[in-house]
Amino acid sequence: MSSTDELLYEREGRVAWLSFNRPKVRNAMTWGMYDSLERICLELNEDPEIDVVVLRGSGGEAFVAGTDIKQFSSFSQAQDALDYENRIDRVMATLESLSKPTIALIEGFCIGGGAAIAMACDFRYCTPDLKFGVPIARTLGNCVSMNNVSRLVDLVGPARAKEVLMLASIIKADEAKQSGLVTGVIDHQDIENEVRRVTEKLQSFAPLTIRASKEAIRRCQKYRSPEDGQDEDLIALCYTSEDFHGAVDAFINKTTHTWRGR
Repeated sequence: MSSTDELLYEREGRVAWLSFNRPKVRNAMTWGMYDSLERICLELNEDPEIDVVVLRGSGGEAFVAGTDIKQFSSFSQAQDALDYENRIDRVMATLESLSKPTIALIEGFCIGGGAAIAMACDFRYCTPDLKFGVPIARTLGNCVSMNNVSRLVDLVGPARAKEVLMLASIIKADEAKQSGLVTGVIDHQDIENEVRRVTEKLQSFAPLTIRASKEAIRRCQKYRSPEDGQDEDLIALCYTSEDFHGAVDAFINKTTHTWRGR
């Protein structure tokens, strides 16, 4: 299994640790990081020597603070947006369908693409400074795929999903625990040991039962998910708008964008 500078792979016994490694930008995801995550998940799925997979961010400040927005500056047509959201869907589906249990160890920011990655994991443990959200209604003016909306609704329900997506609300640790979004809230100095304890617990149980249970739940969720392509008009609407391109430029240049609804 090979690491990259931006996505580190380490193995401790029969546990794989993946670290998103761009701490200076809160581990914002590049295209290469998404591709590496997909590749490593495919390889881990075939590795009989790995029982559990843990995902975390480097630096202690963030899990992943979204996709690196500079990459959006090259988008010029609807197909760019459709290709991007299809890519994200493919990577998240690969992570979600991994036959091993997956744990997201979340310190601090878990935003946008980071939220999508965390939601595709089986368990989420966070620190008290968690900031979880998809605040694109006030930042970029784009949208997320219906598959990721479906995961959010499954975890927090439709009312709170509307708060996250339409009111750009940021969920903090206590609310995340109460809503079932995270499994536990653990102090920074203890969270790594707690996650190791959970990995040991998972390893002590019947592996085929765990695998079958995970896949059964995934199939139930998939049965309720929208069919492919049902969100293409929504993606094109947002990503081809003047608002989206203006907001991306404003973010990169650290200026203010005024929403125009076109």
